Amino acid sequence: MTVISIADRFWSKVDQRDPDECWPWLAYIDPTKGYGQIGRGRRRDGIAESHRVAYELSKGPIPEGMQVDHTCHNDTECLGGQECEHRACCNPAHLEAVTQQENIARGNAGDYQKLKTHCPSGHEYSPDNTIPTQGGKHRACRVCMRASQRKYNLKRKAA
Repeated sequence: MTVISIADRFWSKVDQRDPDECWPWLAYIDPTKGYGQIGRGRRRDGIAESHRVAYELSKGPIPEGMQVDHTCHNDTECLGGQECEHRACCNPAHLEAVTQQENIARGNAGDYQKLKTHCPSGHEYSPDNTIPTQGGKHRACRVCMRASQRKYNLKRKAA
């Protein structure tokens, strides 16, 4: 029985045609997150995201408390999510270990929220109906907040 190293097995599933472009993962991609996945060989080792394995194989262990950022995604019009083609990139030149805060700041993680025109209940996010929350990072619907407060007050009076 021939044993294939994790590196050989991994790189055989990556399209490495152009060293300057993205190297897409050619095997299984998680449909909910959009990241490539590979089994580590043993059940207890589990499944790993392909970009993290690419980083580890080429640059070493991911430092404690750090995340692997796709620099090829930054400064693009892509809004992220599972459709983002950059999530499948395994080119080590496009991968960098950064803090979660840096990863979020670089990306477009919240941009899809800004594009929403109505709250989940269907009320418009107009200037009169929008309440900034968490220091202006988020917003809430004034109509829904009032309804929630009324419900809370009625429940308190009944108790």
